[in-house]
Amino acid sequence: MNTKLFSGKVALITGAGKGIGQATALEFAKLGAYVVLNGRSKVPLEDTLKQIEKEGGKAIIVIGDIADEQVQKDTVNKAINEFGRLDFAVNNAGISPWVGTTAECSVEDWKRVIDINLTGTWLGMKYQIPAIIQSGGGSIVNMTSVAALMTFEGYSPYSASKWGIVGITKVAAKEYASKGIRVNAIAPGSIATPLFQDVINSTPNSKEDYQKQVPMNRIAESCEVASVVSFLCSDSAAYITGAVLPVDGGMTL
Repeated sequence: MNTKLFSGKVALITGAGKGIGQATALEFAKLGAYVVLNGRSKVPLEDTLKQIEKEGGKAIIVIGDIADEQVQKDTVNKAINEFGRLDFAVNNAGISPWVGTTAECSVEDWKRVIDINLTGTWLGMKYQIPAIIQSGGGSIVNMTSVAALMTFEGYSPYSASKWGIVGITKVAAKEYASKGIRVNAIAPGSIATPLFQDVINSTPNSKEDYQKQVPMNRIAESCEVASVVSFLCSDSAAYITGAVLPVDGGMTL
């Protein structure tokens, strides 16, 4: 590990087994933070853990679904028990969108997307915020989407969940600004992740079709989002809270 910008700090990352979550966990470890890795599957988390330890970093794994309140409690408690504090939280975990018209969406599909993407993010903040206050302040970054900034037909529950994340991000930012917590959101566009591949597989569009929608004419890598997350948690972003920052190659222009 080279730069130690976050030395002695503790970061909690949900969905840390792959994609943006894994890249973010590696980024924080590279910057010297201890990392708490949350996800639903053990094997991907172990892969992230091995990569961190290989570079001399330290992390722990907490397995569980973010829509489960007890999992959220346990994740924060394990961060405190293992490392003594919590400084940063990145609520990244989410599921790929159900695709179909608003009228075609079932109640079960609607609830599943909302429970994980939106309720899971809120539950995270519910238990992360008191711990971060106890540690003297810090930063939370929530993962929304360009689907919260522009309209995509066929993505009703996903769009609702991501718009909701924008709302709770801004409310929390205002509520806790005076308590030393900054809360921001990132809205990724087309990023080369397993989630993005799921979208491609569920629609007639190809990767090239999505690439044409991006003014920069390329699909981004997960590490490009991770670097923005670490910026928002750093002192360089000390006067930024309640922001929703697109990382989309100009897609929302």
